[in-house]
Amino acid sequence: MKTLVTGGGGFLGRAIVEELLDRGDTVSVLSRSRYPDVEALGATGVAMDLSKPCPDLIAVLSDVDTVFHVAAKAGIWGDRDSYWSINVGGTKRLLEASIQAGVTRFVYTSSPSAVFSGQDEIGLTESDCQYPERYLTHYPESKAAAEQIVLAANGRDLATTVLRPHLIWGPRDPHLVPRLLARGRAGRLRIVGSGTNRVGLTYVDNAAHAHVLAADVLCPTSANAGKAYFITDDDPVVLWEWVNRLFVALSVPPVTRRVSAKMALNAGGMLEWIWRVFRLGGEPPMTRFMARQLATHHYYDLSAARADFGYSERVGPSVGWDRMIEWFVDKE
Repeated sequence: MKTLVTGGGGFLGRAIVEELLDRGDTVSVLSRSRYPDVEALGATGVAMDLSKPCPDLIAVLSDVDTVFHVAAKAGIWGDRDSYWSINVGGTKRLLEASIQAGVTRFVYTSSPSAVFSGQDEIGLTESDCQYPERYLTHYPESKAAAEQIVLAANGRDLATTVLRPHLIWGPRDPHLVPRLLARGRAGRLRIVGSGTNRVGLTYVDNAAHAHVLAADVLCPTSANAGKAYFITDDDPVVLWEWVNRLFVALSVPPVTRRVSAKMALNAGGMLEWIWRVFRLGGEPPMTRFMARQLATHHYYDLSAARADFGYSERVGPSVGWDRMIEWFVDKE
């Protein structure tokens, strides 16, 4: 394949780039800035900001057959425009340019949060989950809007599909694990709710492999054309057991103090109000979205991804765990 990966210098994007290069595909990486370490692997770097008009984008895509659109603004706090400009506006620009340039396959990286209702999600399928009427934060709302645009664009000339990897972890993780460690070391983490909630995590190489598998079969008549899929590792984990195992492995005191789910939700609402009214910097230590994510079950039925493009866990949890812990120990 001749591919373009947006956000190819990021956590998931780089893993996709590495898998594509390892098997001999031609890879271009489009990001706001250049990544010399990724280009040294054999990728061609393109610096471009998709949140703004990009006159040269069609030319960049002129020799590309497959686009992996991974780049996005993530997080649980920030103004709506900052999420909408890249997550929605950037996706529209890339889709329109892809169609004009003759790209035939478009794989979009979304998130299960796009359909998160705030309630327990236990072994749900894609058809079980609808877009909620209201969102607690701008990120999932923007991802929901973008994935609907991508799915609506599926057609005879451009086949599109959406993947929703959940809580990606592994070596080089700049998001999930560092945030947990920072809060744990500062003593700012509490077990929310019962502490027995199970969640589906996704090792980074498994998430990358799912993207490549989905692209390989994607065409106007394929089973995955015009559809969205949950992606996780095979088995969910008990969230707080996983967190405490991580802390013990990296010499951080385990979390023992607890707060009820209701109290965390109420605190999140109050802190959101304070941050908005007083225009405080950074993000609140708790939000309503975070409270519900930390207290509820959320893992999914992977049958559709297995059936439609052959997804299966490529790296098992024990191997992935050892690789991650070794990387963070060496880093520190």
